[in-house]
Amino acid sequence: MTDTKETTEEKALEDQEAKDQGFSGKYSYGRGRRKEASARVRLYKGNGKVVINGKEGLEYFNGFQAIYDGIFAPLKLAGYVDQYDISVKIEGGGKAGQAGAIKLGVARALLEINAELRPTLRKGGFLTRDSREKERKKPGLKRARKAPQFSKR
Repeated sequence: MTDTKETTEEKALEDQEAKDQGFSGKYSYGRGRRKEASARVRLYKGNGKVVINGKEGLEYFNGFQAIYDGIFAPLKLAGYVDQYDISVKIEGGGKAGQAGAIKLGVARALLEINAELRPTLRKGGFLTRDSREKERKKPGLKRARKAPQFSKR
């Protein structure tokens, strides 16, 4: 029961933050994950504004244009490039993993808007969750597979 209360409080807090950032009205929701990153994505009717954890999108990705452009790929494929504003709350992972999580979240939110996009997004590879994770370190090795240097003499 506490989980439900916490998620309700989280959603209320996110709603307030979204209103403070200029987003309002009905939205579509999508959750995306990649490596250690987890993104909660909301699509609002708008003109292409992106806010990630309270910062403007390109500012959040420190000017890495290629990574930033990747999050728009599902919107470009669907033909909705400048029709929706994106609000994202993301936790964990690095910038590339976070961008992958946002991309999956955007694709899932688009399905909420228009379910007929499923074959198109599926063919583009935007609905498949990339399940690759970091392999654990093994005992006696330096990393997951790298062994210490061997000297014969």
